[in-house]
Amino acid sequence: MGIEMLRAALDKSLINSLVTQYWRVSVVDVTASTQTNLADLARRGKAKPGDVIAANYQSAGRGRLSRTFEAPKNSALLFSFYIQPKRKQDEWGWISLIAGVSVAEVLSEVKASVKWPNDILVNEKKVSGLIAEIVGDGVVIGIGINVGMSLEELPVPTATSLALEGMRDTSRNEILAKVLAQFETNFTRWDEGDNSIEQLYASLSSTLGTKVQIHYPNDETEKGLAVGISSRGELILDSGSHVQAGDVVHLR
Repeated sequence: MGIEMLRAALDKSLINSLVTQYWRVSVVDVTASTQTNLADLARRGKAKPGDVIAANYQSAGRGRLSRTFEAPKNSALLFSFYIQPKRKQDEWGWISLIAGVSVAEVLSEVKASVKWPNDILVNEKKVSGLIAEIVGDGVVIGIGINVGMSLEELPVPTATSLALEGMRDTSRNEILAKVLAQFETNFTRWDEGDNSIEQLYASLSSTLGTKVQIHYPNDETEKGLAVGISSRGELILDSGSHVQAGDVVHLR
C-alpha cells in the first residue's frame, strides 16, 4: 500500500465507474500536455462538455504564464477537462477559483487551502496548481496534483506532495474521480446563479486577510492587504486595486 497505491497507473474503467455520466474520462500513458491536447480538440469542435484527458506522464506540461511543469511518471495526477458555462463570460474568472476550491475540498484530510489565483497549498507549500483557458464557447481547465512525489522529486523547495504530507490510503484514480465530482457540484450551482461559492472560497483561502505583494506580468509590483474577490474573480486589495493576473507572495 502507501506509495505503491499512490503511484499506481491510472485506470480508465475504474475512474469512469466512479463519476457521473457528465464526465467521459480518457487516459493516455504519455503525452506532451493534456491541456494542449484537449484545447486543440475544442478548437476543432471535437470536444464536448465533460470530456477529460488524464496522463500518467507529460513531457511538456503547461502551467500559468507560459511556465512548464514536469513530474516523474505516475508521481502526479495530471488531467484537463472541458466545460461550457452558461454564465456571462466576464464572470468566467471564477471558474479557476471554483476548480481550486474543489481540489482543496477533496484534500481536506491534509488541510489544503487555496492561494489566489491558482495554487493549492498544504502547510504553506504548493501541492497543486491549475490553468484555465478559454477556447471558443468553453473553458479547458488543467490540474496537476503532486501525489506520490518524494522529497527529491519535488520541482522546487516550496512544493510538497500528498505522500510527504501523510496522505497514503488513496489512489490517483480515486482523487481524480473525487475532484471531478466536487467540481461538478460547485460549478453547477455557480453556473445556475448560486454565488455561495464565494463564502466557501473565503473559508478555504490562505490569501484573503493576508498582506501580499503582487508581481504583475509587466514586472511592476504592489503591496497591500487582500480583502476580497470580485464578481470577475479578481483579487481585491485594500487600496481598491483589482488584480486580474500576477504572482502573489504572502507577506508575514
